[in-house]
Amino acid sequence: MSDATIRLTTAQAIVRWLASQFIEIGGTEVRLCGGGFGIFGHGNVTCLGEALYQHREALPLYRGQNEQSMGFAAAGYAKAWLRRRFMFCTASAGPGTSNLVTSAALAHANRLPMLMLCGDTYATRLPDPVLQQMENFGDPTLGVNDAFRPVSRYWDRITHPAQVLQSLPAAVATMLDPGDCGPAFIGLPQDVQGWAYDYPTAFFARQVHRIRRINPDQAEVAEAAALLQAAKRPMIIAGGGVQYSGAVAELTAFAEALGIPVVETIAGRANLRATHPLNIGPIGVTGSDSANAVAEKADVILAVGTRLQDFTTGSWTAFAREARIIALNAARHDAGKHRAMPIVADARQGIAALGAAMAGHTAPADWLAFARQQRHDWDAYVAENTAPGDNKPNAYAHAIGVVNALCDPRDRIVTASGGLPAEITANWRTLEPGTVDVEFGFSCMGYEIAGGWGARIAQMEQEPQHDTIVFVGDGAYMLMNSDIYSSVLTRKKLIVLVLDNGGWAVINKLQNNAGSQSYNCLYADTPTIEEPFDVDFAAHAAAMGAISETVANTAELAEAFRRAKASDRTHVICMKVAAHDSWTDRGHAWWECGTPQVSDSASVRAAHADWEAGRARQRQGL
Repeated sequence: MSDATIRLTTAQAIVRWLASQFIEIGGTEVRLCGGGFGIFGHGNVTCLGEALYQHREALPLYRGQNEQSMGFAAAGYAKAWLRRRFMFCTASAGPGTSNLVTSAALAHANRLPMLMLCGDTYATRLPDPVLQQMENFGDPTLGVNDAFRPVSRYWDRITHPAQVLQSLPAAVATMLDPGDCGPAFIGLPQDVQGWAYDYPTAFFARQVHRIRRINPDQAEVAEAAALLQAAKRPMIIAGGGVQYSGAVAELTAFAEALGIPVVETIAGRANLRATHPLNIGPIGVTGSDSANAVAEKADVILAVGTRLQDFTTGSWTAFAREARIIALNAARHDAGKHRAMPIVADARQGIAALGAAMAGHTAPADWLAFARQQRHDWDAYVAENTAPGDNKPNAYAHAIGVVNALCDPRDRIVTASGGLPAEITANWRTLEPGTVDVEFGFSCMGYEIAGGWGARIAQMEQEPQHDTIVFVGDGAYMLMNSDIYSSVLTRKKLIVLVLDNGGWAVINKLQNNAGSQSYNCLYADTPTIEEPFDVDFAAHAAAMGAISETVANTAELAEAFRRAKASDRTHVICMKVAAHDSWTDRGHAWWECGTPQVSDSASVRAAHADWEAGRARQRQGL
């Protein structure tokens, strides 16, 4: 190995190293880091900004409008690349960086890679206290950036330039690890960013990464295969990990060979096409009658690439108490939940091993016939539920039906938070695998447009001929909308549907279901608002450079959507939907939600009693 060195600042070394990292995807080598999102301030502009400028072609820097939305965009980008590529976010010391905490939590909950390169207070402490510094009187080492420890998979603070040699490879190894994937945070004190060091030139040599595939333990496979072969009513839960593993085709072939019905989680919502005869629908709290009916009767459940979140399990009431669970997951933490029989492995490798162990076996035909009949009945309900009628108020489901009928099969659908994740999960008919991004791991308002922008950047690197379509409610739009402007500035066209129901209608629905009166969720029911008025969302979007229009009904929505598809610029379509009596009213599982044990309200007491009655089916586990 050469002893040659090159003298660089800490910031220059970080950027040069990132620019030299590549990954092999489908036989093609592409840069591992797709660039970054940045807002400069005194904590990162003079040193990291200088270094990024020198590599502006290799690592394009997208100018953010809000640090939180930058993180959401990075998450949307990583998800669209199936965790094979990531973006970095850079923010200044103080509030710029602390704005990223929510984004880091979203990436952590969804197991998504994102690198945060954030300003920090001076390592020497000579100028302390500095502008925007949070002083901790009893521990001078503690600062704002320590808030990222619980929401990062990897956390470091660089206090000497040489630490980059260890920290950067460790951060990337974490972000690319199938079982430990998540956000990496590196704090960069303002003085250390500019300190120089003689780095080995070999450190900056081109490096090609590959995603590790964990092979299963053969004893775990044999035990799981025996259990599945003995099952009379087996079921597969397909999670988001199936897509991250690139195992959609393998899982489909496995299910077909064995005749086992497949249900999908929210993250795994587009594993199978809606028309596939083994696709029995989405499971859980926001699922389908068909999937939940099958889950209720299944005796053995093969859960592939899912962390078994409460919306999947119906707070662990969706399955029979005696049902056995086999959890195939690259993450040991997820493979052992609720006394599951674990297979700690990559989804594709694990499915292949299970398939070989079960060659020639098929599940009982009457069980599959039952599951298919349930899906047939659910499809009939969805067709009716998404079809507008003369006496029906505009509903989320109607807008979903219009877009589903008119979009290209490879268009990407993005939504998050509020009522839309439930409505899309239940009503969207998947046209092609891997085309639906429903962020419900953190259920984070504000992800919709920002995450859509990040997804669109990734889409234009892969399938520029298709569109990214964002569904957003008025509440989330009001929280975070500035990346409409970002999408226009960067010419990353989005189609954004703003569905206005006058506030936080789904939380109002929960409030009412728990027996309480509507209060402080809808604008109309907020006592501190003297005179509610409608926001002109179309005018607001137009002010940010988008083509925008307001439609009155689904017929007008269809025409507007066609115009949006033909447009070369971000197109925002706004439509009012009903806040009450317009929800998908079937397909739900019980969900544990704290309700008052004591109340003066008879309706609250009745709702609490009804809620607690659902607990009778809850599985007991860790």
